[in-house]
Amino acid sequence: MEKGEIRLCKIIVHILDSAVGMAALSDTLLEYGSDFDEFMREHIYKVMSTDDKKTCEFHKEDSKVYQQLVPLADAEQQDEMFVEVSQQLALFLYEIMNKNIDIPSADFVVGLFEAGGERYLALLKMDYKTSYTHHTQSNGLGNTNEIIKFRAVLPSATQKLSEAAVIRLTDFTIFMVEKKYEVNGRKTNYFSKLFLNCSGALSPRTQLSIVTRAIEAVQKKYYNDSEQFEVQMETKQVIHQQLEETGTVDVPLVLERVFREKEEFKQEVNERLEKYHMDADISIEPQAVSTAQKFAKQYLATDTGVEIKIPMEQYQDGEHIEFITNPDGSISILIKNVGHITSK
Repeated sequence: MEKGEIRLCKIIVHILDSAVGMAALSDTLLEYGSDFDEFMREHIYKVMSTDDKKTCEFHKEDSKVYQQLVPLADAEQQDEMFVEVSQQLALFLYEIMNKNIDIPSADFVVGLFEAGGERYLALLKMDYKTSYTHHTQSNGLGNTNEIIKFRAVLPSATQKLSEAAVIRLTDFTIFMVEKKYEVNGRKTNYFSKLFLNCSGALSPRTQLSIVTRAIEAVQKKYYNDSEQFEVQMETKQVIHQQLEETGTVDVPLVLERVFREKEEFKQEVNERLEKYHMDADISIEPQAVSTAQKFAKQYLATDTGVEIKIPMEQYQDGEHIEFITNPDGSISILIKNVGHITSK
């Protein structure tokens, strides 16, 4: 989904401030201009394009949210129905928030929009931010300008929302981001578990992190210190190459390139992935440019305090850097073909 495809149809805002003691529900749709239109489209696009996004499905028999949304699948639904459904969703979310004080207060924005010929519903929980603003007070001596703390500030268009969902109304597939908060003494993804009542695959960023951590754990277990950094760099190089060539990370191919004939090493990585319900033949497809950029450089730190950042292209070509294992087991790093050096 591209940002330019998003066409907003209806928006309503409800105030869910736990400090007030009751939700301030709107009875009418929001009237807005081009600035707010851009603000909403930016936040919707961030949800749909981030690699923190999870794709989930409702537990239809148990989900209150799903049962409320079914009437919205009708393209002819009226404004009154949209307002009523949004109010019920807001009250349910506010009830969860009041029972769990760690969940921050927010404005709850519900938006109906179209993109790519399909209809979607956006549920955006915009947590309040604390900021400072000026305040003018008048008295008998004249005006006094003060700086006061202001709590109910919404996230800017450049900030990411902690909890948000975009629901495709043709099949009720959920695209969502969320953050854990303490619920009954345990950190919990309340937005998916308690509010939406849904489940699904891990986000691409989480999947990629689990894969790299599993490979690193096996490397540390079976390779000595002098070998580990080379194998870890090889892993990063293979992932970078796949992202550059195909835009995906084929995990079996990564394991084959890194561990080659060591089948027991591959098996141990797969066993670690199974703990997260990840298949051995999984292929990960990141969307965000920042995810690929993470693998665009090799970062090295020595026990002597030296840190080196190597562009992947120069690491791969073999003409700019060389690692030499000395007879005493120490490692020398040779930087070659340098024409000019600058200090930063």
